[in-house]
Amino acid sequence: MKLSKYYMPTLREVPADAEIPSHQLMLRAGMIRSLSAGIYSYLPLGYRVIRKVEQIVREEMDRSGALEVLMPAMQVADIWKESGRWEEFGPLMVRFKDRNEREYCLGPTHEEVIADIVRDEVRSYKDLPFNLYQIQTKVRDEIRPRFGLMRAKEFIMKDAYTLDRDEDGLDKAYQNMYDAYVRVFDRCGLDTRVVEADSGAMGGSGSHEFMVLADSGEDDLAFCTECEYAANVERAEAALEISRASKAADDLAETSADTSNNPAADATTSGVEIEKVHTPEATTIEDLVDMIGVSPEKMIKTMAYVADDQPVVALVRGDDQLNEVKLRNHLKAIELRPAHPDEFPERFGSVAGFIGPVDLSENIKIVADRRIQELEKAVTGANEKDYHLVNVNPHRDIAEIEAFTELRTVQAGDPCPRCGGALEIKSGIEVGHIFKLGTKYSSSMGATYLDENGKTQPIVMGSYGIGITRVAAAAVEQHHDDRGIVWPLPLAPFQVIILPLGNSGDVGRAAEEIYEELQDAGLEVLLDDRDERAGVKFNDAELIGIPLRITIGSRSLENDKFEVQIRRTGKEFNIDRSSACSEIENLLEEIE
Repeated sequence: MKLSKYYMPTLREVPADAEIPSHQLMLRAGMIRSLSAGIYSYLPLGYRVIRKVEQIVREEMDRSGALEVLMPAMQVADIWKESGRWEEFGPLMVRFKDRNEREYCLGPTHEEVIADIVRDEVRSYKDLPFNLYQIQTKVRDEIRPRFGLMRAKEFIMKDAYTLDRDEDGLDKAYQNMYDAYVRVFDRCGLDTRVVEADSGAMGGSGSHEFMVLADSGEDDLAFCTECEYAANVERAEAALEISRASKAADDLAETSADTSNNPAADATTSGVEIEKVHTPEATTIEDLVDMIGVSPEKMIKTMAYVADDQPVVALVRGDDQLNEVKLRNHLKAIELRPAHPDEFPERFGSVAGFIGPVDLSENIKIVADRRIQELEKAVTGANEKDYHLVNVNPHRDIAEIEAFTELRTVQAGDPCPRCGGALEIKSGIEVGHIFKLGTKYSSSMGATYLDENGKTQPIVMGSYGIGITRVAAAAVEQHHDDRGIVWPLPLAPFQVIILPLGNSGDVGRAAEEIYEELQDAGLEVLLDDRDERAGVKFNDAELIGIPLRITIGSRSLENDKFEVQIRRTGKEFNIDRSSACSEIENLLEEIE
């Protein structure tokens, strides 16, 4: 391809609204352009990369035994109502009506469509198992589309669906797809980690995410430094023997302000009965530490929520952060939101900033993190403005606790739940997600088969997604420098770029000759034949990140040499013009 005929509108300046490297560089390299927030056009250079990702995915799906299909992007509401997700998917779904007032959505995923297809076609256990996949545009109305292709409203996705007779079959299919995903991301040149994940609105018994490690990642991942345990922090747990409370709390109490003049601090260290203390304007954990000299580990943080329009209170230690995903999953809530301060008096019988779990209204569900069980002589809100309670014992004083469960977000240094080693937290980008759906959709939608005994059984399903466009962006996040993109060879839009410099006819003819020779050898070559300065050509070549650059100038031609540079390492050397094609082929094999 000749660049003079190619549409590649590069930008010199970083766009003001582009926050992360992949968004900045893909815009600057002329790969994508925004039509609206979260909606992009893929220009020729960018679409070549996307097609490379698609091809790798397609080859590995076919290798795994999956069969490619194409399902409609426009889906009727009826099947989503059958599965129960019409409301559960909520505002993420783009919904509309046709001229006959029938409800539709633009498909965010296709579990319902698959179940609808097979329920009228699969009759017997002999028809199972099989695996169907597609590569198609999905639409999700993200509340805050950002980071370019990383979180877009419209994106290209590979979604696959396995259908089996039983859980044993699902386990085998799941492992088969797990292995296929490992091969996909390895072939794409990505450094990925596989982590246990929350299934969210997809449901099912388990799931794993395939994460690209990157500083700009939106997800936090917990890794054990001693064993193979890894999980998204939405799911990650720590061993219960975390208790840092005792020593830290005692140390803080001993080194805080003189407790002889601080009745609250004295009460927490010596008293056994609940005592109400005056804490004017102390609405945060930090305020309480300063005011009464008690460590956050000795406090009960009371978080007020509304779950499916019902008041709920979640309790975590003062030094912990509530994990809303864990809370929502425990409650099996479709909608979960923090309570508004105006709702506290009527819904909770309390005051924002001073809410506590002691003597709350009977109709309020209270759920506590497991670490609350360890506390004694704790501090919590008194449900009265400017007052807190000290000496609270959760087992003695909070009889209404429905359950002690895992609610906190793990922190770096927490002990691994499997081996006790220290957990490490890193940022990552989700590029793939696999789910064991079980019978969630087949049972609700009547997708059944007759087993060997003639008994009706629900089909057991799995769901498997790869974000095609997100893979392209994640590759840029992992592979770039201060000059531009550094594409892994398998995803590079072209393998070689040729830069003829100057206006010499000999240079132009030499560039054309090697261009034709490399193309005849089956290589993907971009010839920068534009009438531009050398600096412009070099800058664009580095910006778009082609793995191998051939520079041809009058001086090098005098010695029948071409100058070659490897983009990833910056290494430069000369090759003989007569053997340039074979040498370039060898270099590409080494890079790969």
